Amino acid sequence: MHIKALQRFCLFLTLVPLASHLEAKVTKSAFGSTPDGTKVEIYTLEGDGLKVRVMTYGARVVSIEVPDRNGKVADVVLGYDSLEGYLHDPKTYFGAIVGRYGNRIGHATFILDGKRYQLPANDAANTLHGGLVGFDKLVWKGQEIPNGVELTLVSPDGDQGFPGTLTSHVRYTLEPHALRIEYTATTDKDTVLNLTNHSYFNLAGEGQGDILKHVVMIPADRYTPVDSGLIPTGELAPLAGTPLDFRKATAIGARINDDNEQLRLGKGYDHNYVLNGKMGAMHEAARVEEPTTGRVLTVETTQPGVQFYSGNFLDGTAHGKNGHVYGLRTGFCLETQHFPDSPNHPKFPTTELKPGETYHQVTVFKFSTAK
Repeated sequence: MHIKALQRFCLFLTLVPLASHLEAKVTKSAFGSTPDGTKVEIYTLEGDGLKVRVMTYGARVVSIEVPDRNGKVADVVLGYDSLEGYLHDPKTYFGAIVGRYGNRIGHATFILDGKRYQLPANDAANTLHGGLVGFDKLVWKGQEIPNGVELTLVSPDGDQGFPGTLTSHVRYTLEPHALRIEYTATTDKDTVLNLTNHSYFNLAGEGQGDILKHVVMIPADRYTPVDSGLIPTGELAPLAGTPLDFRKATAIGARINDDNEQLRLGKGYDHNYVLNGKMGAMHEAARVEEPTTGRVLTVETTQPGVQFYSGNFLDGTAHGKNGHVYGLRTGFCLETQHFPDSPNHPKFPTTELKPGETYHQVTVFKFSTAK
């Protein structure tokens, strides 16, 4: 290339950006106090047609507002209008970061380094989502960062029976048409850890009926079957030929009431899918389309599994935003995760975290529309 032409080309590159850059607006406001007087704050992230609110109580996603195919905006996650709703709801985990161990640990116990640890049993004989006072019921420390918020929680040694002082950071940031959740954590003793976000989605809009017409695709050939306590049996079973197979996009309601033992045990879908993608690298975990509005949610993650839950235990007792009653299957969850009860299954990917190591994982919720 001639020297002057090269100079003109270089000038062109300096004037024309090669990629768009999202600069989200981030604001903070008060959102009430817990019964012990701890103040709770809420952060609002706005940019590229997406508006997300995240609060410090439970590091929860409170709302996600996105447009449909006609540009009509709706909030697509279940929750409450005020802090009080969350404080008085111990069962649903709406929007929360759950931990130390998201999902279940069988018989509320595990062995690590030859020592048995006993946890509180809050789900029959098992431990669910970290115990009686999990990360969802604690106030995290918030700090504004570019395009989002970082939330930090220090869990002391012995908290809910888990070993080691654990310091966790969760970053919620906006990307073009997407919400990115990045998790990091360190410990001063060997421990186990499985963090995830427990948002319930309804792409028609929260409070707009059930989610049975949502069309789901999950790229997984295998899953972890469960026993009557919803604890994995240890098997990595093939999905082919079962009503749990979502490799081909299928409506949630198409087979949810089929005569199948696993569906009976979970009262619908409440199962961990073994994702086909490589653990540690970003890969697709699910794609969901709501046909009436055209809203599409695509989930990408570095995690080895995703818990697909069809809201089978929503029973109408939760009166959410705008007084909406959240009845059976009015929201679904896609909890990217390590497998349930991994500390008791050596063949599952390990959830152990040691001093000097850094736990790190990323999940991205991407929003778009279909014609």
